[in-house]
Amino acid sequence: MIIIGGGVAGLMAALAAAPRPVTLLNTGALGARAASAMSQGGLAASVGIDDDVALHVADTLAAGAGLCNRAAVERIIGAGPELVETLLRLGVRFDKGQNGALALGLEAAHSRARILHANGDQTGAEIMRALMERVRATPSITVVDAVARRILLDDAGVCGVLVERGDETMALEAMVLENDRVLLATGGIGGLFTHTTNPAGAIGHGLMLAQDAGAALADLEFIQFHPTALDVPGNSLPLISEAVRGEAARFVDETGAHFMHGQDLAPRDVVARGVFAHLQAGHRVFLDARHMGTRFATRFPAIAAICAAAGINPAMQPIPVRPAAHYHMGGVVVDEAGRSNIPGLYAAGEVARTGLHGANRLASNSLLEAAICGEAAGRAMAAQASRKVRAGVYTAPPMPDAAPVRPIMSAHLGVLRDAAGLECAIRALAPLGGNPAAALALRVAQAALARKESVGAHARIDKNQMSKAA
Repeated sequence: MIIIGGGVAGLMAALAAAPRPVTLLNTGALGARAASAMSQGGLAASVGIDDDVALHVADTLAAGAGLCNRAAVERIIGAGPELVETLLRLGVRFDKGQNGALALGLEAAHSRARILHANGDQTGAEIMRALMERVRATPSITVVDAVARRILLDDAGVCGVLVERGDETMALEAMVLENDRVLLATGGIGGLFTHTTNPAGAIGHGLMLAQDAGAALADLEFIQFHPTALDVPGNSLPLISEAVRGEAARFVDETGAHFMHGQDLAPRDVVARGVFAHLQAGHRVFLDARHMGTRFATRFPAIAAICAAAGINPAMQPIPVRPAAHYHMGGVVVDEAGRSNIPGLYAAGEVARTGLHGANRLASNSLLEAAICGEAAGRAMAAQASRKVRAGVYTAPPMPDAAPVRPIMSAHLGVLRDAAGLECAIRALAPLGGNPAAALALRVAQAALARKESVGAHARIDKNQMSKAA
């Protein structure tokens, strides 16, 4: 079995597949480039005494603007409390209150405080720490520093992966390592935009592999823009977690006006549109958390350090923010076990489209989905019977180049979209089809043009059909 990607989904899958042998392909040091490690907000699960799964399901369906798959929502959200117990057994140290119970925070569009944190704003890093320790201690998991270049196929489905290690290209084939099962756990596409909260390398690598293999993709137009990325120079912008607004921080502009009119904790797409519109009107936008004073650095140590590096003291100054590409709700169409339409090809985490998120992801459901679906895929892969395959001669596709794609995506597939801009993007991307990054971006633009109504994170300003649920 081969797992491509070393974030939460990939690590959970590798552990779930043990003791079956797994090769985990990861670029660089394990976890170093995983978006999971950057997750500040936390993990949503209905474990509070005033909460239950039905409430969490209802909040998720509402945020998804009518496009969630209810069965997927009920299955994944329903597994949340058990996942928390699993992570605790794996050594994750979630924050606790003075009474020793798990501390639970509130985030946008949640009807209850159900967000678990670790080390204040370092939840993803803490989960990754615990999972990486377990992976390193598991003899059946071999971590390889390599880049997957192509999913290899024969008449019966997946038969291996073409990989690059330095200047060497080689095929990992099923007859050697049971590689007739491959899991994509490669993250999102934020790196295709000029401003993103993702690692710069998150350019949709897994979707490019899936597209090349002929896997079904869906909901590509639904891209969530986080409203509060730190407004500093650069492509990959630090995130100012939604949990800061959960602690009563509010949006202000350069005049000190509260321009969100009480919707500071509305769903992310609503907030992102409000912030973007205010920026377009010529204002600057800030997040004002000065009421927290010195407590800010204790509650949000990582964010405080990020701000300090930019010369900002949140106890004394509002934090400059802007929307940035954050999460892709679309991806490889998979079933409850992570299986795609290609026999032997699985997907989990942000690269997959499970039906949980619909048109707009509810805050902190991403780590939940990655862990639960990664574990399910690992078990399914381990249960699949091996088959013999025939070795072949394989060539790698061109290397993806995101540089020519970013200005097109940012100009025409951002927070607000219209038909003229989407058509312009398609005309600009079509001649670049030999570049896998451009070919993927073209699919996204075509999907956005085809969905003529505004819903969730897909806002068409040439149509006045915005869903109230969004």
